[in-house]
Amino acid sequence: MTGRRIRAPFAKDAPGRDMHTFIADLYPLCRSITGNGLRETLRRIQTHIPLTIHEVPSGTHVFDWTVPREWNIRDGWVKNAQGEKVIDFSASNLHVVNYSVPVHKKVSLPELREHLFTIPEFPDWIPYRTAYYHESWGFCLSHNRLRSLKDEEYEVYIDATLEQGRLSYGEYYLQGMSDEEILISCHTCHPSLCNDNLSGVALATFLAKHLRTLSGPRYSYRFLFMPGTIGAITWLCLNEPQIERIRHGLVVACVGDSGPFTYKKSRRGNAEIDRAATHVLAHSGREYKIVDFSPYGYDERQFCSPGFNLPVGSLTRTPYGRFPEYHTSADNLDLVRPEALSDSFAVYLSLLEVLEENNTYVNTTPKCEPNLGSRGLYGDTTGEKERLSLLWVLNQSDGTPSLLDIAEKADLDFSLISAAADALSSKGLLRERKPERTEIALASAGSTDGNTNPAPCKNCEVLE
Repeated sequence: MTGRRIRAPFAKDAPGRDMHTFIADLYPLCRSITGNGLRETLRRIQTHIPLTIHEVPSGTHVFDWTVPREWNIRDGWVKNAQGEKVIDFSASNLHVVNYSVPVHKKVSLPELREHLFTIPEFPDWIPYRTAYYHESWGFCLSHNRLRSLKDEEYEVYIDATLEQGRLSYGEYYLQGMSDEEILISCHTCHPSLCNDNLSGVALATFLAKHLRTLSGPRYSYRFLFMPGTIGAITWLCLNEPQIERIRHGLVVACVGDSGPFTYKKSRRGNAEIDRAATHVLAHSGREYKIVDFSPYGYDERQFCSPGFNLPVGSLTRTPYGRFPEYHTSADNLDLVRPEALSDSFAVYLSLLEVLEENNTYVNTTPKCEPNLGSRGLYGDTTGEKERLSLLWVLNQSDGTPSLLDIAEKADLDFSLISAAADALSSKGLLRERKPERTEIALASAGSTDGNTNPAPCKNCEVLE
């Protein structure tokens, strides 16, 4: 498969508009690390791709962790002495601290304040807070609303359940020509927060939707839609035998704002995914930053833990915690822009193109340069960079360097080097050196879609 097929033409901003519409559809749902809001999110992803939903029972031991009890919420509010709702979950699902235990009682203002959270520096915004792993309750509100509360008695009510249930995650597997995999992962646990991380959910969904229209990708693709931290830990624990198939991976988050791109390297630091991302961004004409791995952030820290040390990086726009709207009600539909989503989609496709097309070739006429002009490859209309690309590929293709190696050495865009390799191969001047990999005959694989996904683990239930 050629990179040009990966990067199929789209109408201007069309992917971004469709992704923004999908984000708007998911925005009202109250998601958490478990529960019905998370399941409904996965079901809506299923309207775009054939996602398999896995359910892991509460209490399942996954490495040093335990799958928590399932949390669901129906309502929550605080009423003043006049019976007026001064905080209302129905107005914003950020108003109730995620995973709050049920409560219904009357309290004084000083006691209530112990359970209230605001952002004084942004007095009109509501913060996002969680209490996943310790039982408590609380409300979030704007600081201006807090300042307006009178010193009187308040009635607090949270209609929620915390009981034995299931942790849900979604998985979509797309069979390629090889059983070696590219992993695309995003977290699906946040409530009404658009950049973090409905933008990642939407981009991963539409990447999968686009890739499944192509025939015969080089790699197989595994898309994971999971609650943060506990989801990745659970998936790694229950799927450890197939981890060795992963050759490249990306954690998708915060791709809808208008900030510059940031690529966070894998723990290895020099994996092919790290080099490919650096190369794509360097030749993209966009502002970008490359940062080293750190054991803090999204689920790359689980995939890159020393026991796995997978080649998984994270490609974002403005990273977590670096934009003021992060984990607040201001991370809304106005923050994520269709044009930024389209731009992120294009960069991801460019990166996948490099991974798909990073082959190694052997020059079939290695003694001096072949006559390119006689083969129609070197004429007056050939651009300087195109000519250089042809010469670099011919000179370096001794069966050792990959196309990415050549692109880096020549300081030329990978797409030029890949196009040169295609042109030279079509004239018989190059032959591909096949890497040692397990090839899969698509004819015997049945469907090329998610139905070829390996059997579920014994601790999971699978919902079709």
